[in-house]
Amino acid sequence: MDNFQHCAALVREADRDRYLATLFAPAEHRGALFALYAFNVEISRVRELAREPMPGEIRLQWWREALSGERAGEAAAHPVAAALRETLARYGFVATPLLELIDAHSFDLYDEPMPSVADLELYAIRTQSPLFAMAAGFLGAGGAPPETFTLDASIGIAIGKILSDLPRHASRQQLYLPQEVLSRHCVTPQQVFAAQVLPSLLAALADMRVLARRHLEDAGTKLMSASPNILPAFLPLATVGPTLRRMERADYSPFRFRPLPPWRRQWLLWLAARNPSRIFQA
Repeated sequence: MDNFQHCAALVREADRDRYLATLFAPAEHRGALFALYAFNVEISRVRELAREPMPGEIRLQWWREALSGERAGEAAAHPVAAALRETLARYGFVATPLLELIDAHSFDLYDEPMPSVADLELYAIRTQSPLFAMAAGFLGAGGAPPETFTLDASIGIAIGKILSDLPRHASRQQLYLPQEVLSRHCVTPQQVFAAQVLPSLLAALADMRVLARRHLEDAGTKLMSASPNILPAFLPLATVGPTLRRMERADYSPFRFRPLPPWRRQWLLWLAARNPSRIFQA
């Protein structure tokens, strides 16, 4: 298995939506997309692999140095790092946005709460926007989409994931829900960590869904001016709206939330690939 095949296998296992979305991209760009998304898998799962902040920081620092060219030998032996470095060189992209993504994921290693909506939006932009922008650059012959389009997409997908992952985050006493929103509804972090399904918490989560929808709608408005060539980079957003709607069922329990089944996610991506207006349906 070569480096790019390794990346594809990793993305298929750990980020199924982006794996399927990449299959709708031209074949000549799929390897680059898999390398980028495999890198994101590696960074996003550092907390799970390291479990303690210090080992996690060491892993993140390794990636900073690998992308900065300070660990050329080690990076060449690492299939994801090697594929990503080859991809950046091929497309003439610099690693700076990915270094910023790494820095933003340092937040994941600690149990500090997310203070405000503005902090959450910044975290979402720093962790997701480089993926959207760089993937769009691969697909669009180096031309990235308008920045605001990328930013809205980043916030929408990040909030959807945070709401879906609430049970896992609460179990390890990590809080991505902004304290600003929880305080407005008189919800304490301890109540979240104890998995207490309170009307006040449900109201706070409803506010977060409203915020996610607003950003999805804003991104969809800007989609009209984007090149059709870059749409495969944004296909994973097609599952966000249906996921939010699933959270509005009468039997919704935030700490026992069951995400969309794989067959339906695949169906939504296929529909969105045929009709791009469905990508941002909130």
